[in-house]
Amino acid sequence: MAASSSGSSPPISTISSLPKRFEFSPDPPPRISLSDDQYQHCSEALHFFKEKLRTPERIAQEFAHLQASRITPSQMARSCKVALDGVNVNKNRYLDVVPFDQYRVVLNPCKDYRPSARGYINASLITNSSSDNISRFIATQGPLPHTYEDFWEMIIQHHCPVIVMLTRLVDNYKIVKCGDYFQAEDGPRGFGNISIVTKWIKTTDTSLLLRNLKVGYKEAEEQPMNVLHIQYPEWPDHGVPEDTIVVREIFKRVYHVPPSLGPIVVHCSAGIGRTGTYCTIHNTVQRILVGDMSALDIANTVATFRSQRIGMVQTMEQYIFCYEAIIDELEDLISEI
Repeated sequence: MAASSSGSSPPISTISSLPKRFEFSPDPPPRISLSDDQYQHCSEALHFFKEKLRTPERIAQEFAHLQASRITPSQMARSCKVALDGVNVNKNRYLDVVPFDQYRVVLNPCKDYRPSARGYINASLITNSSSDNISRFIATQGPLPHTYEDFWEMIIQHHCPVIVMLTRLVDNYKIVKCGDYFQAEDGPRGFGNISIVTKWIKTTDTSLLLRNLKVGYKEAEEQPMNVLHIQYPEWPDHGVPEDTIVVREIFKRVYHVPPSLGPIVVHCSAGIGRTGTYCTIHNTVQRILVGDMSALDIANTVATFRSQRIGMVQTMEQYIFCYEAIIDELEDLISEI
């Protein structure tokens, strides 16, 4: 799934044969119905994870090992040359969180026409399964005002049906964590040649903010894309929610979107802590449901994600939260069988 740093498009770029429209509903998602095999997989995984949670020192050792293997500044300089090039450096919200050349999203075309920019956006392609039934992700930073157009160009080019936003625009300390790239309640909002129209907005019982957006090129003949924007503003920066309910609601909504449509975009502020945590939870449960029991090795999943984007799952608290959310979701999945 690597994208070349030379500027060539990665394998998951726009594919003309993909369906252009998918209808989203503001209603609660249907329950996930398990087959006998899926029930068995979930039961086996649930027993494994519950046993492991009884020995928290093992989980702490796993995370300590992950932290000990973090990329060094010199390795980052060698592996993230396009992101740290002078023409691109101001497109990064944080200079210590930039995409690897090998896994970066490449925009073609890009509003930055300079060849040296090489279609740069601070976004990484994230996957650890070759199965067509497993969602792929684009992990990215909270867009900056001068990268809004690039962000929406990425959504169109990669035909991304869902955006999962795990941050507020401004935190409690009045620090801007993400630019307002999505609110368009008063009519169409334009970014260069791209138009964004909000069709409906709903706040769920768990305080998720759902928006159905129509995204397309201005005056284009083809119909605009349907994009579901899910915002979870209450997830604290560098921390975890008080419980797993809302994260699991996001999973349930996104699970019903066919992975063949395109990758799910996930972002917080830097695009690694909360973003990496959600990707780990979603990916692990989804792989268990298709019978890929290698998903029980969460440390390996996080290590794989970190090889594709720096620092995915930032804190020990977030790492433990992955286990807790996965256990809770598995319990819920098998509870009505």
